[in-house]
Amino acid sequence: MAGRFGKKLMPAGLAVLFLLISGAGALDRLDDAYSMKRKRMVTGQLRSRGIRDKRVLEAMAGIPRHEFVPEHLRSQAYEDYPLPIGEGQTISQPYIVALMTQHLELEADDKVLEIGTGSGYQAAVLARIAARVFSIEINPRLADSAARTLKDLGIDNVSVKCGDGFFGYPDEAPFDAIIVTCAVGMIPSPLFEQLSEGGRLILPLGEPAYFQTLTLIVKEHGKQVVKRSIDVRFVPMTGEAEKRKIAFHPAMW
Repeated sequence: MAGRFGKKLMPAGLAVLFLLISGAGALDRLDDAYSMKRKRMVTGQLRSRGIRDKRVLEAMAGIPRHEFVPEHLRSQAYEDYPLPIGEGQTISQPYIVALMTQHLELEADDKVLEIGTGSGYQAAVLARIAARVFSIEINPRLADSAARTLKDLGIDNVSVKCGDGFFGYPDEAPFDAIIVTCAVGMIPSPLFEQLSEGGRLILPLGEPAYFQTLTLIVKEHGKQVVKRSIDVRFVPMTGEAEKRKIAFHPAMW
């Protein structure tokens, strides 16, 4: 078929096929670009700072972090800082996600509770290592969005529940590990109670309005064994923790 100026025009069917192939090629190149960014993230942000757990590194090298951030921020998804995800919440910087996960020393058959689903990224990383992950998010929009993202990515060993994480998830307790991704001024007693013997709880402990210390609590003979890590800054836990207006008292720890 020739056009007005004698140039051959591509048949409509071939044109559509060409566009589909071209589009697929562009997607492949984009996937390759994200894959390279993940590799640089693992090497430059995680290994270089002491993340040594092979399972954590493999999980973060494989999880498409860009799928958990707003589309207009995807080009920044693998950078060394947190990003807003809406509703006044953020996705933590990659290093903090890796460090908190490494502290939990997860095993393949572990059952994990996450308080503060947010975007769902931390849950996805946990799900690559542990057998089951139960995640609680107090904001219904974030809970729905995270559940959809996890489902779309085929991550089927995470259960997302909308509720107040202060009270944990008694119906599924005990847990081998619990991770809290929001700042608290005290250790919520229901969470410690829902830990199995030898279980690990990691949380940002300190004044919620300012800075906190990443703190690991190990349950040994029913008692708390406290280990401190690095200073961090997380958004405050809302719901019951906020209602109680519990102040942080360093002398307690």
